[in-house]
Amino acid sequence: MARRRIIADLLVAQLVAAGARHIYGIVGDSLNPVVDAVRRAREDGADIAWVHVRHEEAGAFAAAAEAELTGRLAVCAGSSGPGNLHLINGLYDANRSRVPVLAIASHIPSAQVGTGFFQETHPDRLFVECSVYCELISTAAQAPRVIRSAIHHAYGGPGVAVLTLSGDVADLEAPDAGIDVLTPPPAPRVVPDEGAVRALAEAIDAAGKVTIFAGAGVRGSRTEVLALARALNAPVGHSLRGKEVIQYDNPFDVGMSGLLGYGACQSAMEGADLLLLLGTDLPYDQFLPSGVRTAQVDIEPTRLGRRTRNDLVVLGDVGETASALLRLVKPKKSHRFLDQMIKKHDRAMSGVVGAYTKDVEHTEPIHPEFAAVVLDEEAPDDAVFTVDTGMCNVWAARYITPNGRRRVIGSFWHGSMANALPHAIGAALVGDGRHVVAMAGDGGLSMLLGELITVKALDLPVKIVVFDNATLGMVRLEMLVDGLPSYGTDSPTVDYAAIASAIGIPSVRVEKPTEIRTALREAFSHDGPALIDLVTDPRALSLPPKITRAQVSGFTAAMSKEVLGGGLGEVMAMARSNLRNVPRP
Repeated sequence: MARRRIIADLLVAQLVAAGARHIYGIVGDSLNPVVDAVRRAREDGADIAWVHVRHEEAGAFAAAAEAELTGRLAVCAGSSGPGNLHLINGLYDANRSRVPVLAIASHIPSAQVGTGFFQETHPDRLFVECSVYCELISTAAQAPRVIRSAIHHAYGGPGVAVLTLSGDVADLEAPDAGIDVLTPPPAPRVVPDEGAVRALAEAIDAAGKVTIFAGAGVRGSRTEVLALARALNAPVGHSLRGKEVIQYDNPFDVGMSGLLGYGACQSAMEGADLLLLLGTDLPYDQFLPSGVRTAQVDIEPTRLGRRTRNDLVVLGDVGETASALLRLVKPKKSHRFLDQMIKKHDRAMSGVVGAYTKDVEHTEPIHPEFAAVVLDEEAPDDAVFTVDTGMCNVWAARYITPNGRRRVIGSFWHGSMANALPHAIGAALVGDGRHVVAMAGDGGLSMLLGELITVKALDLPVKIVVFDNATLGMVRLEMLVDGLPSYGTDSPTVDYAAIASAIGIPSVRVEKPTEIRTALREAFSHDGPALIDLVTDPRALSLPPKITRAQVSGFTAAMSKEVLGGGLGEVMAMARSNLRNVPRP
């Protein structure tokens, strides 16, 4: 007798055909038909697995990391009411990162919708803002096309597609429908308008000094962008998401701008006659010079001019545009501006960014910058780094060296805490044999601490490096900039190595900088998970490359309030911790 085929079976079959390999979530009554459909599909030989996380938010983050690394659809799920509401933060992150994720938001019994039933919410309304597609499946006849459309939207956005599905609807008999979902073909190249490219070429020829600022949109176009920089003798700066694409083996590199920036990037942008923005949507417009003529190249028209002045725009693929420009522009003979910016960048890297990495091997508490450098040196050349928001973002941006094989993943657009560990789960389940390094702050780790159990249960090759300063360092900095003494930012001292050891994860707590390298080497030599709890200086602050009068005023006011409040010792300790890190001309 043939087995009854239900909507949940159809859903799982469609997901498998679309390339999905994992569904991250927690089982629950309204999800039971879907979970059991996964079990049956695996018994029939399908390459898909249910991944039991400890919090649905972590499941959404994990799916986002898997999708970002593979380009394949990844799936998360939450049961009715509270279960699927937990997904929302991770889905915001995935959608803003533009990665293909499908979320299954199971629903209360369909006959009870609209009656104020137990756990009733309306996922088809709640998830609209954090998705490119959000629909309710209410009948069996509707299901095949809606599932297919959700998959196509997730790939086409790319972004998050949400399917709301009551458990009783998931258990309905499926119609006789083929499995014909789209798996993404190679991305098309969008050729820019010839007239727009010609106008940009004329502007480049008229400019004495050109600076290129590259974002994540230059992925796949690195060769063309560097060739253009060579022809124009143009310094090349980058955003955080653009760093891993454009910085390595780049003789024109002048660092990064934005709140986490470093090097000569800011000076190169402000000193140019023409600033060329390639594939970037840097949100911090205060770091984009208002007095410099600006050209922007992007494949997405909604991004053009929304951050900066809109002198020249080219709608099209960065690589196609750069190739077209190379055929039109006159190579620039002078490299004086480039040489000046490269020298300034070298001074900044050795004098400011490198300040905490020299002669501190015996200084306690551990300088987090020094710890990041040692991690950079000891991590494998093909490691995947997942990075918590906050100070870990800064240390990764400044000290983790890209090489074309490494990846750095974070909540760079949504800016959520606690992303590093769940991102690492999804990255590790890609299963390509690479080490995954979660650069976690103690604040972020403690927020989703239960995911240590997930890492242990799945025996994932994740190395969790905790930058443990027992404070919310980035928040402290924000308060000081606003002229406020730090308040409510400190946390109790916690031995995270002891917690991980109790779960069964090999762990070590490191308080001496001389012990960091050995601890990391032992962790990387271990096949499964490991945790290194680095006790770092809580007073170490990240200062941006551009400090305004208002920021200086804020620091002064905050320090005065600290002194008046009896905190002179804290002020002096902070000064000792950060004196060498103050940007200089």
